[in-house]
Amino acid sequence: MTCDAFGKCGSCTLWEYDYESQLRLKTERIREMFNLERFDIVRSQPDHFRTRAEFRIYHENGCITYAMHPLEGRGLVPIRSCSIVAPKIAEIMPKLIDKISSSSLLKERLFATEFLSSSLGELLVTLIYHKKIDEKWEEEAKKLAEELQIDLIGRSRGIKRIVTKEYIDEALTIEGQTYRYRLYDTGFTQPNTGVNSRMIEWVLAHLGTECSDLLELYCGHGNFTLPLSRRFEHVLATEISKHSIRAAIENARMNGITHIDFVRLSSEELTRALRKERTFNRLEGVDLDRFDFSHVFVDPPRAGLDTKSLAFISRFPHIIYISCNPETLRRDLESLLRGYKIDRFAIFDQFPYTRHLESGVILSKI
Repeated sequence: MTCDAFGKCGSCTLWEYDYESQLRLKTERIREMFNLERFDIVRSQPDHFRTRAEFRIYHENGCITYAMHPLEGRGLVPIRSCSIVAPKIAEIMPKLIDKISSSSLLKERLFATEFLSSSLGELLVTLIYHKKIDEKWEEEAKKLAEELQIDLIGRSRGIKRIVTKEYIDEALTIEGQTYRYRLYDTGFTQPNTGVNSRMIEWVLAHLGTECSDLLELYCGHGNFTLPLSRRFEHVLATEISKHSIRAAIENARMNGITHIDFVRLSSEELTRALRKERTFNRLEGVDLDRFDFSHVFVDPPRAGLDTKSLAFISRFPHIIYISCNPETLRRDLESLLRGYKIDRFAIFDQFPYTRHLESGVILSKI
């Protein structure tokens, strides 16, 4: 892959390496960190893999262009295109900036743009402003959306204007079965759709046969929940974000999946509920006594799991841990491996041209 901004843009920190060299570098790092002889490696396509992207807007002499933070120093690096974004984003980027440049109303005090694309060819663009956006702005934005055939949202402080709609639809084919998802602008989505699908398939392939019920923490919009649910009798999936829980319920309904209970609870609240220390209105209609959890699935933020969460998940026979930070995964495994063994370990290269790496481990109680 080549890019005019290599060596200047701060996004691709491993720009000097070709893809194979990057992957070897990351693989050796994991091998040394976790003292592993063998583990699975899920590769990415080397370019146009990123389905979610954000760019600053650089203003100079009345002209605008996209920009990124620099590899070194301060300021912004103006860019016209980006080789890592998905084809639909790459196609629209120059057209969008040209259209906005020709409209003083759309261009004025535009701060950033966010892109979210799907494999179905849909694209949601969010324009973020450092000014109040009003009805006149929305009229102009509607013309822009129609001309480019995109979905569009405008944001400024305390204001959100949905010009077309605030979501796109996605479809993932997992082990021959297609799952449909509705992805909203404010929700977290996996940035590399190809790797995401294979990551889900990796989990399914190594679950084992002792599957009764599944407990999932940090379920988000149901990315893992829906495909994994077909291997379990019942699923209880928790998340602290109201928006994510609503999206997860909607996604399950779209796929006709009825044996998942989605509940907005933190892991600490769930612990208290399972111990019958406290009742929660959010659990109304959910019979916790009917669950017989064989597996717990966690996909925490970069900070990993706190001490209480680690203690909580250590009660279950099997743990599936997806991590976006090898450092915190190593820390958490130091605790978990006192009572568990590693059945399978994998790395998922969601972020080529960076040092970031997703990891997955499946554990069984000793």
